[in-house]
Amino acid sequence: MFVFGFVVRVAVLFSGGKDSTYALHWAFLKGFDVKCLVTIESRSEDSWMFHVLNIRFTKYQAEALGLPQICVESCGVKEKELEDLKYALEIAIDEYGVDGLVVGALLSDYQRMRVAIVTEELGIRVYTPIWRKNQEKYLLDLVNSGFKFILTSINCFGLPLKFLGKIITYEDALEIIQLAKTYGFNPAFEGGEAETFVIDAPLFKKRIEIKKCKIVKLSEYSWRLIIEEVELINKFNLTS
Repeated sequence: MFVFGFVVRVAVLFSGGKDSTYALHWAFLKGFDVKCLVTIESRSEDSWMFHVLNIRFTKYQAEALGLPQICVESCGVKEKELEDLKYALEIAIDEYGVDGLVVGALLSDYQRMRVAIVTEELGIRVYTPIWRKNQEKYLLDLVNSGFKFILTSINCFGLPLKFLGKIITYEDALEIIQLAKTYGFNPAFEGGEAETFVIDAPLFKKRIEIKKCKIVKLSEYSWRLIIEEVELINKFNLTS
């Protein structure tokens, strides 16, 4: 994207899930110069701001995308997380000269407003391309656009265990939308009903194959898929 003749250089707040990956995709389509990914690795599973589950495997996604990644560990303490985000963005500004931050926030005012506070302090813009999108249409658009993602957690009544670890197809998305209407959860999981991990997308130069994982039951309606080992697979035949 050009602003007064200049290409906007951005970082993308990246968790490895469908929303941050889609936001990254949007940034490329809009002509932004995406310089790096910014990933916050929280020490607390109850982080108010950041995705936690399987976050260490985002390094493979960064490699698959061919983008540098800035990883900063966070204490996971409410509000203090903003200091960790600010530190990571200061690195992005110093090393890559970014002018803005792209964020995959869908509905969380808490996250969006706090990210805006940090970016304003640093003098850079924040872009939230999927903010308040129609949740049902968004889920279908993801699948139709070639995003391959799995559910790595289920945290609500009405979302069957069969979807855990499964690449979500168009038919799956339609079923999830119907179940969301029946049981009252958010079909794009913005309420924490599920978490996702992207294994392939249009911008990925390699796809991710999960070689080893385990499923952990936390309660009657809460399950986790813990990734233990992955492999990057070339998507394109480079030999003529």
